Amino acid sequence: MEKEPLVIGELKAKFPLIQGGMGVGISLSGLAGAVAKAGGIGIISTAQIGFREPDFDTNPIEVNLRVIGKEIAKARQIAEGGILGVNIMVATKRYEDYVRAAVAAGIDLVVSGAGLPIKLPELVTGSLTKIAPIVSSAKSANVILKMWDKKYHTTADLVVIEGPKAGGHLGFRREEIEKLSDAEYEQEIKAIMEVVADYGRKYEKHVPVVFGGGIYDRTDVEHYLSLGLNGVQVASRFVTTHECDANENYKQAYIKAQKDDIVLVNSPVGMPGRAIRNHFYEDSKLGKYSPKRCRQCIQTCNPKETPYCITDALINAAEGNTEDALLFCGANAYRAEKIEHVSDIFQEFFA
Repeated sequence: MEKEPLVIGELKAKFPLIQGGMGVGISLSGLAGAVAKAGGIGIISTAQIGFREPDFDTNPIEVNLRVIGKEIAKARQIAEGGILGVNIMVATKRYEDYVRAAVAAGIDLVVSGAGLPIKLPELVTGSLTKIAPIVSSAKSANVILKMWDKKYHTTADLVVIEGPKAGGHLGFRREEIEKLSDAEYEQEIKAIMEVVADYGRKYEKHVPVVFGGGIYDRTDVEHYLSLGLNGVQVASRFVTTHECDANENYKQAYIKAQKDDIVLVNSPVGMPGRAIRNHFYEDSKLGKYSPKRCRQCIQTCNPKETPYCITDALINAAEGNTEDALLFCGANAYRAEKIEHVSDIFQEFFA
């Protein structure tokens, strides 16, 4: 089928693909820049983005805010004029400051989930930065867009739907993840698209909708575009690329994983997640990873009660200590067989 470009206001991506944001340290300037250069939209995750800086342990939030601009600048050099965005979780401590730092650095797009990004329009006022909430249901889409309509007299520039097969933190109850069929969730996708279209008509603008969660090959891309979506969001497929910012051991964990190695986990953030089974998965349930310090990442985390520090677990993943790490992944990550280039994936999807 013919692939239309993904148009977000005055932004125009050659291909209708957004690379999903992956933290900590998985989608930074290297991966995001390469995806943007290839004609998609590259997304930098701001989650503990400064973890490699020498003063990160002593002042994590200020370090992260400092590094956001650096990573965006590095990605710009790679992207050669391509479109770049950031993924900023609403649950992040001092969320507003993270958004302001990205806007000050000239980011094209802010994508926000893991909570309701009610204040996002206010945080980009006066800039050219586009805004996109992540939603998993028509109800959450309506809540966000209704609040933006009522409080700010505006609507989204883009809406990202994340389905139950996505990786990382999921916006579903565990029983929903386990029971929802593809056909059932496609009805929810259509309902979300109707909600978005209603607000688009009110503000006389086209609000594109993209879907992510389990998209791995060209067949998946074509199927979801055939539903009337304007694009797809792809994350796990890009982990096993040369350009991905993750350690080689992390990439190999995807390649070695079998289908039954991919499990649901309970995150300290309060949401279920999807990850690869390893020693950490087993030992964390036994309380062997009690937090030793707080890196000021998530508003809802109580270090005295959480079974493990999610920052430590994700930093271990990014640095290649894969047995003592939380290895977030999508439902189809086990399909990875080789390390490839970002350009190879675009060739497969859109040639």
